Amino acid sequence: MMSISTPIKRQNLAEEVATLLKQKIASGEYVEGQKLPSEPELMQLFGVGRSTVREAVRILANTGIVRVQQGAGTFVECHPVIAEPLSKRLQRENGEDINEVRQLLELKIAEKAALFRSEEDIKKMQHFLRLRKEAASSNDTPKCIESDINFHISIAEASHNDILADLYKTFATEIKKSFQESFVNTESFLETQSKHEALLQSIINKDPQKAWYWAGCITGQCQ
Repeated sequence: MMSISTPIKRQNLAEEVATLLKQKIASGEYVEGQKLPSEPELMQLFGVGRSTVREAVRILANTGIVRVQQGAGTFVECHPVIAEPLSKRLQRENGEDINEVRQLLELKIAEKAALFRSEEDIKKMQHFLRLRKEAASSNDTPKCIESDINFHISIAEASHNDILADLYKTFATEIKKSFQESFVNTESFLETQSKHEALLQSIINKDPQKAWYWAGCITGQCQ
């Protein structure tokens, strides 16, 4: 059977040149207020014709990245922000910043889970918390970390806010790496098991205030 392929949309030359110029501006090669090279220089730099250069500059001007001043040239107007996946951004952030955002997320997802959890959500949370306890008791650190992360992900899913859940899952990848580097045994997991059980019970009881409190205790904000 003949397969029908979906055509891939390719950038035209002007779009490619605009993208390259944008990258040069983003990297600081051309700074805000600086005049870009002349048309002939850009033609030689990118190996394209004059019309391509002019179209590329027009694309950047339309997005406010450059300003064309008649008779004077083209000037960098602003520093573009190049979109970067959050998962990649987190890889180069320090653990303290990641942990701070994690704390905020866990407070909110615990509160919302207490309001919107279902019976199915409860079973899933109970399952992972039981696995966490078993792994901690047998000093199985890798399994304990995995179960702990899955328990908190199940709380995020119980919030029934897909954005919150997806955001937490993205952070959970880095949290897991941090745990793997930090914990050589399950002693601290055993010490916090009762707090996790109290958190789960507050969610089961649909008590958002206590859920917030116990989530804070788990993340070191207990008062």
